[in-house]
Amino acid sequence: MLPEYLNDLNEPQKEAVIHTEGPSLIIAGAGAGKTRVLTYRIVHLLRQGVPASKILALTFTNKAAKEMKERITKIAGPEVARFLWMGTFHSIFSKILRMEGEKLGYKPSFTIYDSSDSKSLIRTILKEMNLDDNVYKPGAIASRISSAKNSLVTANMYGADASMNEYDKSSRMPLMSDIYRTYAGRCFKANAMDFDDLLLNTNVLFRDFRDVLQKYQEKFHYILVDEYQDTNYSQYLIVKKLSALHRNICVVGDDAQSIYSFRGARIENILEFKNDYDDYKLFKLEQNYRSTQTIVDAANTIIANNEGQIEKKVFSMNEEGEKIQVFQAMTDSEEGFNVASDIFDKKFSQQLNWVDFAILYRTNAQSRIFEETLRRKNIPYKIYGGLSFYERKEIKDLLSYFRMVINPEDEEAFKRSVNYPKRGIGETTIQKLFDLGTSLDATPWSLIPESVKYHEYFNSSTSKKLLSYAEVINNLRRDYDLVDAFTKAREIAMASGIMRELKEGNTPEDVSRYENLEELLNAIKGFTEAAETNGEPATIEAYMANVALLTDQDSEKAEDRNKVTLMTMHSAKGLEFKHVYIVGMEDTLFPSPMSTGSARELEEERRLFYVALTRAEKQATLSYALNRYKWGNLEHCSPSRFLREVDQKFLQYPQTGGKPFPKNNMPAASPKPVREEPVKQMKPDGRFRKMTKIEAGPVTTSPQSVASSGQYTEGDTVEHERFGKGVIVAIEGKAPDTTATVEFDREGSKKLLLRFAKLKKL
Repeated sequence: MLPEYLNDLNEPQKEAVIHTEGPSLIIAGAGAGKTRVLTYRIVHLLRQGVPASKILALTFTNKAAKEMKERITKIAGPEVARFLWMGTFHSIFSKILRMEGEKLGYKPSFTIYDSSDSKSLIRTILKEMNLDDNVYKPGAIASRISSAKNSLVTANMYGADASMNEYDKSSRMPLMSDIYRTYAGRCFKANAMDFDDLLLNTNVLFRDFRDVLQKYQEKFHYILVDEYQDTNYSQYLIVKKLSALHRNICVVGDDAQSIYSFRGARIENILEFKNDYDDYKLFKLEQNYRSTQTIVDAANTIIANNEGQIEKKVFSMNEEGEKIQVFQAMTDSEEGFNVASDIFDKKFSQQLNWVDFAILYRTNAQSRIFEETLRRKNIPYKIYGGLSFYERKEIKDLLSYFRMVINPEDEEAFKRSVNYPKRGIGETTIQKLFDLGTSLDATPWSLIPESVKYHEYFNSSTSKKLLSYAEVINNLRRDYDLVDAFTKAREIAMASGIMRELKEGNTPEDVSRYENLEELLNAIKGFTEAAETNGEPATIEAYMANVALLTDQDSEKAEDRNKVTLMTMHSAKGLEFKHVYIVGMEDTLFPSPMSTGSARELEEERRLFYVALTRAEKQATLSYALNRYKWGNLEHCSPSRFLREVDQKFLQYPQTGGKPFPKNNMPAASPKPVREEPVKQMKPDGRFRKMTKIEAGPVTTSPQSVASSGQYTEGDTVEHERFGKGVIVAIEGKAPDTTATVEFDREGSKKLLLRFAKLKKL
C-alpha cells in the first residue's frame, strides 16, 4: 500500500516519485507539476529512511528551492528538512568552496563578485593597460571571459590556445588573453570569485583533489537536478562526477523549454542523457495543470515544427477556454494602445487584478511603448529585470562596507567605500594605491598601515585620511563573526556615516535612498530571525553569502505585487499569469533576425515562443504591428512566421469580427533555414572548442554560395548602417538564405541574413 501523501499525484507522477534507484530522466511538459514531483520524491526518500544530509537537490532559482523546502517541511517536518542540501548550483557549490577552497588558495571569507563588480574590475584593468574601452568593451570582455569559464577554460588555457589568440586578433582585441589573465589574478588576490568561478573552481577542486571529490561522492547518495535542460557544460560535468559512485541521479526538465544557449546552456545535456546512463528510466509528465486546453493544444502545434526534441504529447483536462486573440496594429504606438485598452477592459469587466496580466516581448527596448500607454491609462506596472533593489547605489554602498568587514582584501568594495562618505581621499590617491599594489603584488588595504613610508606616493595628510578609514573598518571587524547580522549591519550603517549623510539630505532622492536603507535593515532583521529559528548561522557573513546569490524574483517588494508585469520572454520562464500578451510578433523582431539563417537557432526561438505561450493560464493574445519606428524611420514589418505555425482553429481575430486578416497582411511561408550539424559535446579534458559568440568558427562555403551572397568573402571589411564597420569571419548557407558572421568594431559578433543586411563592402 502506497503512503497517503502520494494520493495527491497522478499515475505518471507517482511512478516518477517511487522509482528512486538508478538514473532517472523526468520529462515534464509546461505546467505538468515537476516541482511537486521533485518535492514528493525527496519526501519519499526521507520516508524510506534516507538521511536528509545524503540528498542533494539543485535548482536554478532560490525561489524554487525555497518553495520546495517549504513543502517538504510541511510534510516531513522542519527538523528533517533542515539537513537537506538544497539550493541553486551557485549557492550549493559556494558552500562547498567555503569549506574546501583553501586547497585552491582561497580564504573561507571570499567575496562573490556580481556582474557590476566584474565590469568595474575590467574597466580598471583596461585603464591600467591604456586600452581603448570603445574597442575593448567591458561588457563584451566580461561575456567572453564568462563563456570561457563555463567551458572550463582557465586564463592560462586560454592564452595557450592558438585558435583563441587568432580569433582575438581578427576581432581587433589581441590582448584579450592578457586581460583575462590579469582579471583572474586580481580576483584571486582580492580573495574574490565571480559567479562563473563558483562552478569553474568546483570543477578544478574535484579534478585536482580526488579525495575531496570522493568525499562528496560518498556523501550524496541521491542527486536531483531541476531544469536540467538549462545546465551548461560546467554544471553538467559537476553533476556527472558527483553521481558517478551511487548513480542515483534524477534530472527533471523539458527540452521544449531550453531557451538559454546564449548563457551557455546545452540542450544536448538532456537530449543525450540516455547516452550517459544507458540503464536510465524515462518518465513523461504530460498533463498540463496550468493552462486551458486551447492554449496547450496551440502550443503543441508550434513545438511540433522542431526536429530536435524528445517526443511527448502534452494535454490539459482543464476547461477548453477561449481562443487565442490576434491583434494587428498599423504602428507600434497603436499596438501599445490596443494592448493597454484590452487589459483595462478585461480588468474591470471580469473583476480581475492587475497582477493577473503580463506583457511579454523579445527585447527590453520594446517596453517603452507599453510603459507610455499604461501610464496614460493610469495602469500600475512593474518592469521585471530592471534595476533590482540590490543594484541601487545606496544599497551597494552599504553592502561594500559589509564586504570590507568580512574581506578587507576585496578591491571592488575598497574602491566603493574608501571615500564614501567623503573623506578627502581622491581618485588620484586611490589610483596610486592600486599602482603601488600592482608593483608590490599587494592589495590596497594591506598597504594602508605602511602608507607613511611611501612618501613619493602619499603625503602625511593623505596617510592620515587612509589610516582613519582603516580604523573605521578595523573597529567594525571586531566580533563581526560573533554577533547577529542585524546588530552588526545597524552598527556599520551608523559608524560608516552613510545613514547620517542620507538622513541629513534635503532632496526627495535622499529621502528615498534613506528609506531603501531602512528596507535593507528590515530584510536583514528578517534574515536574522529566520536563521536563528532554523538553527542556521545568522552572522553578517552568512547574510552576505546569501544576498550575493539573490535574483530579481527573490527581491520582489510587496508594493510591486498588484501591478501589470512587463518582461522579456526569457525572463518569464517559470512564471504564470492568467492573461498573457505576446507582443512584437514580427519577423524583424521574433524570431530574432539573427537566428533565421540557422536551423539550430530558429528552433530555440520557437521554443521561446512555446515558453511564452504556456505562461498563460486563461487567455493568450498575440500582437504585431505592420509598421514600426527603427532609428527614427518608419519601416514596414511582416507578421511573424510563427503565427503561421499556430493551427488557425485555435485563433480568433476580434478586430475583424472573427475573420482572419487579409492574406497580404499575414506572413509568407517560412524559408527553410540552413540545416546544421548539432554542436558536439566538449571533451572532458576541457579543451575550449566553442564559445557563445564564436559558434563553430569559419565555415567553408562553396563558390556558388559565396557568389549568391553578393561576392562577399571571409575577411572582407564591410559597413552596416546600424552596427558600423566590421570584418566578415564566416559565411554560411546558400542563397537566398546565406548568412554572414561579422565581427563589428563597436557591437561585437553578429550573424546577419545577407539578403536583409545591406552590407557595404569597403
